[in-house]
Amino acid sequence: MSILWWLPFGKVPEIDSKELRKRLQAAHSPVVIDVRTTSEFEQGHIAGAINVPVTSLKSRLASLDLETNQPVVTVCRSAHRSIPAVRLFKRAGMEEACQLQGGMIAWEKAGMQMVVPDQD
Repeated sequence: MSILWWLPFGKVPEIDSKELRKRLQAAHSPVVIDVRTTSEFEQGHIAGAINVPVTSLKSRLASLDLETNQPVVTVCRSAHRSIPAVRLFKRAGMEEACQLQGGMIAWEKAGMQMVVPDQD
């Protein structure tokens, strides 16, 4: 696999915040893979999201045990790190991979709920 998958620019399929929220409420909902750092994830994330930082996604891809026909939505802060994540999923045969348009910034601006762990 060439290094080009890693480049954080270019076009990949996207889904907007409202459509993602709608699909997450459906019976066959997509898997949300949050590719931000662990500390970013702990500051607030989409309910049910799996945190796999983009820097370790390639090595952890097989351990996610996802079906190739399963929809996957990658998420980062501003929709840059999620671009290479979508490319990686597509190369693994997951045709229904896309990114959250605008990332968590857009999710928050749209007023969508986030899970924020207790800060003791």
